Amino acid sequence: MQSIRILGTGSYVPPQRLKNADLEKMGLETTDEWIQKRTGVKERRIADPEVTASDLGYEAAMKALEASGLTAPDIDLIIVATITPDTCCPSAANWLQAKLDAPRAVTFDIAAACSGFIFGLNVAEQYLKNKTVKHVLVVASEIMTRTLNWKDRATCILWGDGSGAAILSLGDDGPEILSSHLHTDGANGRDLLLPGGGSKTTPISHDSVDQGLHYLSMIEASMSFRVAVRHFIEAIREALEFNHARVEDVDWFIPHQANIRMFQNIARSLKVPFERFYLTLPKYGNISSASCAISLDEAVRDGSIKPNDLICLPVFGGGLTWGSALIRW
Repeated sequence: MQSIRILGTGSYVPPQRLKNADLEKMGLETTDEWIQKRTGVKERRIADPEVTASDLGYEAAMKALEASGLTAPDIDLIIVATITPDTCCPSAANWLQAKLDAPRAVTFDIAAACSGFIFGLNVAEQYLKNKTVKHVLVVASEIMTRTLNWKDRATCILWGDGSGAAILSLGDDGPEILSSHLHTDGANGRDLLLPGGGSKTTPISHDSVDQGLHYLSMIEASMSFRVAVRHFIEAIREALEFNHARVEDVDWFIPHQANIRMFQNIARSLKVPFERFYLTLPKYGNISSASCAISLDEAVRDGSIKPNDLICLPVFGGGLTWGSALIRW
């Protein structure tokens, strides 16, 4: 029976590491011990100044193409999930199309913050189910370190740069996306906010820069933490109930890599071993939309995911946005 299949995955992170100890040397009032205890992050990756989101996306996309056995001209649709595109116009997907040399592909971006990869998978599903395209490349790529105020301890310790990708098609064989589920709450979008750069603060002025409007901000972090935990749990349960599965049936939870304490709380609430949460957070930090995609690819490549495993990908991010996907590998 034909259904949505994953033909290949890929990921890429820049080589430059920024360790917690390096943040101490930068004069930030923090320690490696404090950061690890509060977030679980040990280090993160930093893109070089000349590198763009589409550059990172290109590297992940090429690995996904190699894994799938396809070439760039086989791709009909390219969806890039990002809140840090190369330019506001054209989209990061346009730049990526040119770098891949995928002339047949229609391209566009999705801005769903940390939930972007699952939003991209869901949109790809609709095109494939309608049979308007045959092969879709979904890329999540972020350079979050360029949104940071490096004097703000609450935010700059969390984020990193990187990209993940997956190629989807209708078929009979291979890992199957059983379902995906999306939610948004615009009324509470200010809780996680990147206020500068849009029409509200355009053109960019000395005043908007002086106010720090072009930095990522988190309002009421403790409140956001509780909201995120609740929505992560809701998203997991929704995917399982939709597919008549149980929590204990899931072999791996591969969440958006937000905060280790969140996942400890979620594991306790769901009564599942914490070891079933696949985490790349300690070595990469939070890479917004890309973190879930990167983690999925690494779990595939290091052999953690086995054939027939049931994989749940829950996400939560700014917008507010949240959702999940359930995959039979």
